[in-house]
Amino acid sequence: MTNTNSTAKKSPAYIAYFIPERERAAWTRIGAAWPHADGKGFNIDLEMIPVCSGRITLRQYEAKAEEAGA
Repeated sequence: MTNTNSTAKKSPAYIAYFIPERERAAWTRIGAAWPHADGKGFNIDLEMIPVCSGRITLRQYEAKAEEAGA
């Protein structure tokens, strides 16, 4: 018998960062995005909402070495 867990956590496709509108501003990770099963959109989970002007950038997720071994 095979046990499949459809609710297992999956790595996000993208990480969301906020970049304030100022010189040499640090990127702050604010959330992540996962693709819809049909491939026609994304679910975005924001852990923080920016309160100053700037932009939100999505970057491809890259597993860290310790996460890849887990």
